[in-house]
Amino acid sequence: MTGKAHVDGVDAPRAQAGPNPQHLLATVLGEYLDSADAELPSAAVVAVLAEFGISKASARAALSRLVRRGLVAVGGRGRSSVYHLTPQAIAGHRSTMHRLLAFGAVPRPWAGEWLAVSYSLPESREAHRHVVRRTLGALGFVRLYDSVWISPDPDPTPARSALGELLDDVHDARWSVMRVRFDDEAGPHGPAAAYDLEGLRTAYRAFVDEHAALREAVRADGVDAARALVARTTLMDAWRQLVLDDPDLPLEVLPPAWPRAQARAMLLEVHSALGPLAQERLVEVMSPAWPDAADWVTHFVAAADPAEPPRGGRASAAGRPRVPVPAFGND
Repeated sequence: MTGKAHVDGVDAPRAQAGPNPQHLLATVLGEYLDSADAELPSAAVVAVLAEFGISKASARAALSRLVRRGLVAVGGRGRSSVYHLTPQAIAGHRSTMHRLLAFGAVPRPWAGEWLAVSYSLPESREAHRHVVRRTLGALGFVRLYDSVWISPDPDPTPARSALGELLDDVHDARWSVMRVRFDDEAGPHGPAAAYDLEGLRTAYRAFVDEHAALREAVRADGVDAARALVARTTLMDAWRQLVLDDPDLPLEVLPPAWPRAQARAMLLEVHSALGPLAQERLVEVMSPAWPDAADWVTHFVAAADPAEPPRGGRASAAGRPRVPVPAFGND
């Protein structure tokens, strides 16, 4: 069960275990900025990542990597350099955020048909076999048997295109993409056996257990702005990993009492409640280096209709009071 790090033409950093500075920075910039015109000094970026315990050197290195990946553009030189999200990156972030917040809201439409890939390669083609397996995994397929892979997705085009590119010029290679049905779809010999559903169930339950205290603190108004930014970002990061790991199987093959709905409800409650406080904290930590932060920093929450994009952004905030910023002296 794998996810794609490449979204909407932008080479986004892959999710990793632990506080990865590059991933954290991409997450924060994508969640709280909605304009390519917002020009950030590097000191503001350093201040943001310091909230997560990231050193100044690691923060600057993360920013440089995002520039190389095309998520961030740089203007000016030396001390006068400023950074901004590219329009392409902003579109990619909006699309990704919509997918994350809407994930699990509506069951996958299902008519009982699976995509199946079968291939045959000579024993001497072990390198090709490895590439085929890696490619199928990246496309959302899992291995049912040694050379039979399945996916619940309905579109065979990506698999056909990838396999044609990899194998059509390989001597004695054979492959097929098929639509198949299982006589015992929900049984022990059906497609569910190819997935680690028990591991995924455990991960969803752990998500709920690990954030239960945060939810209770939110309900009791016990989370201040300083805690909200880190807590909200950490929550979304954990949910992102679940979405990457979850193949979104049809309800017909999932075990009873599947815990995803409970986990999603917790995510939406906490993520929505902490949005204004996280925005306030981000403005507070950025403003010493970026006095215009309050004019650009915003936040987004899930729409009531999961088919709609997330609500929020500076346009929807027009007419609302500006987030207060503490006065900073020169000493």
